Amino acid sequence: MTDKSSNLKTQASDTQGSQSQDPQPPGLETQLEQLRADARGAIAAAESLEQLEQLRVNYLGKKGQLSQILRGMGKLGPADRPRIGALANEVKVALQEDLEKGSELLRSAEIQKQLQAETLDVTMPGVVLPQGRIHPLNGVIDRAIDIFVGLGYTVATGPEMETDYYNFEALNTPKDHPARDMQDTFYLPDGNLLRTHTSSVQIRYMEQNEPPLRVIAPGRVYRRDTVDATHSAVFHQVELLAVDKGLTFTDLKGTIKEFLREMFGKVDIRFRASYFPFTEPSAEVDVQWQGKWLEVLGCGMVDPNVFKAVGYDPEVYSGFAAGFGVERFAMVLHQLDDIRRLYSSDLRVLRQF
Repeated sequence: MTDKSSNLKTQASDTQGSQSQDPQPPGLETQLEQLRADARGAIAAAESLEQLEQLRVNYLGKKGQLSQILRGMGKLGPADRPRIGALANEVKVALQEDLEKGSELLRSAEIQKQLQAETLDVTMPGVVLPQGRIHPLNGVIDRAIDIFVGLGYTVATGPEMETDYYNFEALNTPKDHPARDMQDTFYLPDGNLLRTHTSSVQIRYMEQNEPPLRVIAPGRVYRRDTVDATHSAVFHQVELLAVDKGLTFTDLKGTIKEFLREMFGKVDIRFRASYFPFTEPSAEVDVQWQGKWLEVLGCGMVDPNVFKAVGYDPEVYSGFAAGFGVERFAMVLHQLDDIRRLYSSDLRVLRQF
């Protein structure tokens, strides 16, 4: 009885001891191999770049599975560490290559899908879009600006609604001056007016700047003209002004000749004596065009009273000014017979330019 009892106790003790022991986890080598196999399968099954990125973070991120496995290397002996480290690096490189290949395949698949969705039928007729063109008036203004900027001039602008002072008085045209009859003006209820020329820009510019100066002032102007083939109540002007010490009428003639030859090509040019209240002496300029003389602009030396109005000393400085109508230049250059064609928006006319 005693022997049987003791044997049973021993067997029970051995059974309890074996049940209390936990199974040993697989080694790091096995874990790394298993990680490689699982990751490759997951990468191959990924259907989007977003899934690939999530797999990269899950397996190779700072808190990823590979990093967790490598934390157990501290428990390895010195002889096993190099072998397991080399295997871990091999697994990491292999997974990176798989991720790159998977990414390339998915991108290529997306491109092919997009190409299939956006396939063009090259046999279908194309859509013809009409080509825009520069309006003849804008073309003349741009051409004039290019020429004068090349000569050292600066573009200046000013308001189209002006005061009597800037439009007339500061330009040596007082209220009782007969020259006012030369320009039939649109007056506004508040006493202002719509400018009759862009010479008002010259006054404003000189008030704000000291000589020497060279200015070109393009813009829209208004006069109470009867609209016909050669006149319009609204038209465009380009005016120029140069002020410096020692400028003479010879400088004015040289500038005008250079401008007109750049604009019209090689043409004969003549100057005729004329009158303007803000220049003295004054002249009108004609060019020989298609067998006849054609008036194209007015010019002259700046009147000393204009300099006094802006605070310049006429004993020290001299200057010259000139101005021309853009519509007249456009009609000549494009051989138009009616100024109204420039404002009609008739595509049959505008498509010619």
